[in-house]
Amino acid sequence: MDASQAAPNTGKEETPPAPAKGADAAKSPAEKAAAAKAAAAAKAAAKKEEAGGKPLADNGDGTISDPNTGLMWKKTDAWLDTRRFYKWSEHKGYLDEINKKKFAGHSDWRLPTKAEAATLVDKTKSLLDKNGIIIPIDPVFQSGCAANTWISECADDKITRFDLKIGIETLYPTADIWSSIWAVRKPK
Repeated sequence: MDASQAAPNTGKEETPPAPAKGADAAKSPAEKAAAAKAAAAAKAAAKKEEAGGKPLADNGDGTISDPNTGLMWKKTDAWLDTRRFYKWSEHKGYLDEINKKKFAGHSDWRLPTKAEAATLVDKTKSLLDKNGIIIPIDPVFQSGCAANTWISECADDKITRFDLKIGIETLYPTADIWSSIWAVRKPK
């Protein structure tokens, strides 16, 4: 910029804006951590899209294929299938049932890992959950689902489920917690 385009000097010094005080200052450490994790998930989704991520595909048999990960998901979760939630100690019953029935011709359905569950979260997509709340899941899945799933990292002494609304796992102090199940498999 040349001198003719410069702002006139008024003789007053400009002061930088004060740091924001409002909502961020009122957040608890847990809320700040959740916000940071959600921002990281959004950044990952943006990277996925920039990298030319391919769209999820409805296979027409109650399954969804993710060409980016090679995973196949059930289009519906346990809540939609049974209208109930499962304690950690009960999750195997649901998986055993869909495997016994060879859902969509397969008997190797399982819980997702934390990393696999995280691939469901896509901040550029939206789907209504069972409560009519928008969650960041591709609408290729069935609406009316639950917004959480048990993950394979869970154990009797470490009750952990994955929250699909915000894309993080949560550790619980008791086994008296319920969740849905988003069944997945890795085709061979």
